[in-house]
Amino acid sequence: MTDIDEPGPARADAGAEYDLVVVGGGPAGEKGAVQAAYFGKRVALVERAVDPGGACVHTGTLPSKTLREASLFLAGHRHRELYGIAVAVERGAAAPRLASRKDAVRAEEVARMRWNLERHAVDLIHGFGRFLGPHELAVTRPDGRELRLRSKHFLVATGSSPFRPGSIDFDDPDIEDSDSVLELARVPASLTVIGAGVIGCEYATLFAELEVKVTLVEARAEILGFLDNELVARLESAMRSKGIVLHFGDGHEAVFRDERGIVTRLRSGVEVVSEQLLFAAGRGGNTRGLGLEGLGIEIDKRGYIKVDGDYQSAVPSIWAAGDCIGFPALASTSMEQARVAVCHAFGFDYKRAVDDLLPYGIYTIPEVSAVGLTEEAAEEQQRPIVVGRAFYRDNARGKIVGDREGVVKLVFDKHTRKLIGCHCLGDRASELVHIGQTAIALGGTVDTFIELVFNFPTLSETFKYAAYDALSGFA
Repeated sequence: MTDIDEPGPARADAGAEYDLVVVGGGPAGEKGAVQAAYFGKRVALVERAVDPGGACVHTGTLPSKTLREASLFLAGHRHRELYGIAVAVERGAAAPRLASRKDAVRAEEVARMRWNLERHAVDLIHGFGRFLGPHELAVTRPDGRELRLRSKHFLVATGSSPFRPGSIDFDDPDIEDSDSVLELARVPASLTVIGAGVIGCEYATLFAELEVKVTLVEARAEILGFLDNELVARLESAMRSKGIVLHFGDGHEAVFRDERGIVTRLRSGVEVVSEQLLFAAGRGGNTRGLGLEGLGIEIDKRGYIKVDGDYQSAVPSIWAAGDCIGFPALASTSMEQARVAVCHAFGFDYKRAVDDLLPYGIYTIPEVSAVGLTEEAAEEQQRPIVVGRAFYRDNARGKIVGDREGVVKLVFDKHTRKLIGCHCLGDRASELVHIGQTAIALGGTVDTFIELVFNFPTLSETFKYAAYDALSGFA
C-alpha cells in the first residue's frame, strides 16, 4: 500500500490510472478495494478522514458496542445480584474510562485496516473526492492540492451521517446526535432519547445500565418493526424494568432549554425535562459534493444513491455500496454489497449476490438478534408454522450467568419441519443466532436440533430444548 498523503513522488500530483478507485474507507470501502486487489487489479482508496474506518470504526458500530461492553463492566451488570456486590457508578470517572476503552479498540481496528490495505497493495489517498466524469475523480488534498485519478470503475462507499433537523439546536452542548454522543465528557444524571430505532434503543439501554434516568421518545406506536413482535414486547418489558420511561406513539413537537434543563415537548403536551438529549431519529447518505447528480446518477432526498440489484448506478462505471445506498445499512451487509459490486464490475465468477438470509443484531441490554421469518411474516404468507421456545432461566448456563430474561424462539414450517426463523434475546444473542442461520441455510429441521449433541452447560443448548418444545406441534 502506498499511503499518498504527504508531498513526494510524482504520482502524488500527476494522478494515476487504476482499475478501481474506491471513494470512502469504511467497511464497504475496505472490503471492496481488497476484493478487487485480491484478483490482481490496481486499486486506490480515497478517504477524507485521516484514518480509514468510517462511521463503523470512529463514530458508530465499534465505538458504541465497545461502550456497551464497558458500561456492563463498570456497572457490574448482573454481578450485583449474583454475588451481592454493591457497585455504584462514579459519574465523574465513568466517562473517561468509557472513552479510554473505546479509543483503544478504535486504534487497533484502524491499524488492522491499514495492514489489510497494505498487504493487498491498495493505495490509500487522503482527501475529498469529486467526480469530473464517468472515469475521472478529482481529489482535494488537505493542503488544497488537487490530485486527479482515472479509473475503469469506481465504487462509492461514503457511508452516512446522523440526520439533524433544523428545529433542534445542536449547538447546545447538552444536545447530541448519534456521532457526538460518543464524545460525552460526563455521564449525565438524566437523558432523553428521541428515536426508538436500533441506535436509539441501544443507547437508551446503555445509559440506563449506568444508572442514568432515561426517557425514550418515538412517534411510531410500534418500534423495530422488522423484529418478531414477541421479542419486541420482551425488550420493551426489559427496558421498563431498568427504569426507562417509554413514550411511544407520541413524537416530539419542540426541544428547547429553560431553567429546568433540556425540555422536550411531546405532541400530547407532556414535557420531558432532562440534563441531556440524544437525537437518534434517522441518518442520511454522505453524497453531497461528490458530483454524482451532474453525471445523471439519482440521489434521493435523504442523500441515498439509487443502484440496481448488482449495485451499479445509472452510470455504468460507477457502483455504490453500504450506508450511502440506504437500507439495511449494516456493516455486515455493506461489506458483502461492496464485494458483490466489485465482482460484477470486473466479471469475476465469484460472489454474484448478497445472501437473502440476513441476520440482524441489536446490541441493546438485553441483546436481540434474529434471522429468517418472524411469526407474523409467516402468518401473513398463510404458512402453517410451529413455534418452540427455550428460556435462559431454565438453562444451566443461563443460571450461571444470571440471565433470566433470555429466550430462543424457533419458527418451523409445519409441513416440511424445516426451520424458517430464529429469534434470540439475551446474553450472546447475536452469536447464537448464527446457529439458526446455518440451520436455515442448510435446510435443517426440528429433528436436526434434537439429534445434535450440544456442549453442557451452554446457552447453545437452548436450541435443542426449543426444538423439543415445538415437537408436539407436529403431531
